[in-house]
Amino acid sequence: MVLADLHIHSRFAMACSDSINMRSLAQTAIKKGIGILGTGDILHRQWIKEAEEELEEVRKGMYRLKGGAPSPLFIPSAEVSTVFYDGGKARKIHNCILLPDIESAKSLSSTLSKYGEMDSDGRPTVNMSAAEFVEVLFQTEPNAFVFPAHIWTPYFGALGSISGYDSIKEAYKDQSKRIHAIETGLSSDPPMNWLIKEMDSMALVSNSDMHSLMNKGREANNLNIDKEKAEYRDIVSSIKGRKAEGLASTIEFYPEEGKYHYDGHRDCNFSVDPLTEHIQNCRVCGKPLVRGVLHRVADLSERTIGYMPESAKPYIHLIPLIELISHSMHKGKYTKAVGETYDLLVKGLSTEFNVLIDASFDQISEIAGEEIAEAVKMMREGKVSITPGYAGVFGKIEIADAPPEPHKHKQLGLDEF
Repeated sequence: MVLADLHIHSRFAMACSDSINMRSLAQTAIKKGIGILGTGDILHRQWIKEAEEELEEVRKGMYRLKGGAPSPLFIPSAEVSTVFYDGGKARKIHNCILLPDIESAKSLSSTLSKYGEMDSDGRPTVNMSAAEFVEVLFQTEPNAFVFPAHIWTPYFGALGSISGYDSIKEAYKDQSKRIHAIETGLSSDPPMNWLIKEMDSMALVSNSDMHSLMNKGREANNLNIDKEKAEYRDIVSSIKGRKAEGLASTIEFYPEEGKYHYDGHRDCNFSVDPLTEHIQNCRVCGKPLVRGVLHRVADLSERTIGYMPESAKPYIHLIPLIELISHSMHKGKYTKAVGETYDLLVKGLSTEFNVLIDASFDQISEIAGEEIAEAVKMMREGKVSITPGYAGVFGKIEIADAPPEPHKHKQLGLDEF
């Protein structure tokens, strides 16, 4: 088993930390417990150059830091924004891709430069439809793998409420035959996606879409493969199609914490649960609300809440360790005290995911105190209180104080990790 985060970003992407480089990515992946990491932004020429300088290929399509430094395996990856008009409507769909080697990334970057600027943003924007992009992708690199990024996001998701479609087939047209996985995104989780019949033929993958190092692994995939033998083709086959036999389980954000879960209007700090209140306009200013992921899933749902397909994979909701420590210490998550406690726990218990999932409460308590151990315990039991996110505002999540009610989503597969 190995944890994989296949959708990340470099410092060259808009609104991303300047501290992101190949070595800092490797160091934080090791702390987190992530064994396979997408390079992110591998179509950006400067990032390609750094990848060639810093990484060496150890097996086909799998790279690691040069010089024997501790390193996860890297796989060439990128996110591409397709911008186009269809059906009299502006469309903006983000697509994640995996590539078999850095040479193919260089070739694809050159090809796509005819449709947009590759170096202005780590996530390049190309003026072509999502279907056209997929067609060009496979013409350039037949062994590429593509899946819709954060598929429900209102502005940039293939099924988003603002610029998306009502089905994957509508979004990718004749190229939908090449879509074998979708990224659920931070504002949805597997049970929400199980309500859509079209998803039955897809692998449901989860990635961090990190813009800063500490957010790496906030969502991830638990792959049933041998890291020491895995090649590019093994990663692709593990997350491909309905069975996706190599995808053992996923790590999920609580979807309510995602920044597009509820309907809302950011400027007025107004949000609403679309399942209980059916309104279209802000009660403060009267402007239209941004229809969130929960509403959008409900619109397209063909099944009753609680339905689970036979192909369903186990999953678990987690809260990042830094947030649990911050809550327990009543200090900001970027304060020195919180950072030092985080480092002590990771150093003493191997990785962040070991702390969150496997470590005993006695082990955690001995290093960081009973309050933090209790916070981990309550998180594992789903005892959390969440103010849902909306319209670009992240939700606020806290460990519930006494007496908490378990989170409404059933947690599956805790023993799978």
